[in-house]
Amino acid sequence: MSFVKRKVDKTPIEDTVFAIVKKAKEDKERVGAENVVDATIGSLYNEEGSIVAFDSVFTPYNQIAKETKAAYASSFVGNESFRKQVYEWVVGNRSALAHSVIATPGGTGAVALSVQEILDEGETLVIPEIAWGSYRLMAAMNNVEVATYSLFEDDHFNMKSFKEVCEKVMQKQKKLLVVINDPCHNPTGYSLSMEEWKEIVAFLNSCAKHGEVVLLNDIAYIDYSYDLEHCRDYISCFDAFDEKVMCVIAFSCSKSLTSYGLRCGAAILMAKTQQLVRDVEIVFEKAARATWSNIPNAAMDNFTQVTTTNVEAYIKEKAKYIALLKERSDIFMKEAKECGLACYPYKEGFFVTVAMDNETRDCYHEALMKEHIFTVKVNKGIRVAVCSLSVTAIKGLAKRMKEILDTL
Repeated sequence: MSFVKRKVDKTPIEDTVFAIVKKAKEDKERVGAENVVDATIGSLYNEEGSIVAFDSVFTPYNQIAKETKAAYASSFVGNESFRKQVYEWVVGNRSALAHSVIATPGGTGAVALSVQEILDEGETLVIPEIAWGSYRLMAAMNNVEVATYSLFEDDHFNMKSFKEVCEKVMQKQKKLLVVINDPCHNPTGYSLSMEEWKEIVAFLNSCAKHGEVVLLNDIAYIDYSYDLEHCRDYISCFDAFDEKVMCVIAFSCSKSLTSYGLRCGAAILMAKTQQLVRDVEIVFEKAARATWSNIPNAAMDNFTQVTTTNVEAYIKEKAKYIALLKERSDIFMKEAKECGLACYPYKEGFFVTVAMDNETRDCYHEALMKEHIFTVKVNKGIRVAVCSLSVTAIKGLAKRMKEILDTL
């Protein structure tokens, strides 16, 4: 007997990140925090070990009237000022495509909405082989299958695998929804080059000869790119899309503003004509109303204010932490190379991933914890959150990890 719908995955959720975070906390209590390396936390932390909450974000937020915080948003798709500013912040004048913006609870809401409303039950979502685990969970909860493409060939994007998997899915269902988490890929820190993006766009156009194609571009970490001036340039490639290709950009205010708990983000819809955009917008709006009703009013107002009237202070404050993130990742990658600890190609972002097969990974993860080093298991690797480790904690870490690996 079961009280839930028949066609649903009833396997208990196993959130590996939070489970390991708990173990790390318990170990700190046993042996002292100074003796534990906690590389599990996927939020930005300062050198003192506290979560970063930008003054340039929360000072204006605290000044928002309580009545504004209490009020509903003006629309199920989000406040108009927020929707306009999200598009300006992410896309700006880089594209001439027709577009619309739907406010969502974080970038997660934008991804979930896309999986839920674009694919029918039994169809297949295409994701990277190494990826954020919630992509699979969202697919499972919607009775959607998953196909994975290999992310890397040597030190670059595996275009051959990407094409082969997409073509196979397209042949089967005459529709394609494919996830590309870029730039600052979670969990490897890879970012595609402009040349790689151009080839992807051309390929998706070829797929569109056989049916509808939707690119789901998850840009959760874009505002921590080490090249902020050019990290959005690839969006201009989307103007070459065929009429039967659409892009949904999943944007996270949670990451960009260090406001993870405010749950604010957006789905940016882009296609050749406004009618094509409107067809999707209608469905997304109805799904938003049926699922979360509306997004926190004050969170949307705060994003608009921070990225307009307070933008100089915000950019200046964030720049300090991007520099710190780069310092941390540079140290880890340099030392990993020196000691021979194999990592996937890293360019920028919150995470570095040590490369290995899953059998070795499982043994290695346990061995690391015995030595008070806590990391997160991902498919074919071990994720190290450089975003939350201090420079002191990172120095020598790669060498220690290699020494432990060599004992297996």
